[in-house]
Amino acid sequence: MPRVRFTPNLERHVSADAAEVPGATVREALESVFGENPRLRSYVLDDQGRLRRHVMVFIDGNQVHDRDRLSDSVGATSELFVMQALSGG
Repeated sequence: MPRVRFTPNLERHVSADAAEVPGATVREALESVFGENPRLRSYVLDDQGRLRRHVMVFIDGNQVHDRDRLSDSVGATSELFVMQALSGG
């Protein structure tokens, strides 16, 4: 099963433990995580179900292409890493 990890800075707002979840696409894997941790959804997805503007998802080190439908394929041994862009100055 794919493993989903979250950047540590997200932990300041909501629990975001790494998890091995079922899923053949980014959407399916994230929905599995959200099923266990519903509060995490609003930090990752907007109200249309797309990745928030300042959230990035990587599959095995490669940035996802489909930020709207999250249809990028995920392998059984893939690692997804979800991070928020940091800003400020």
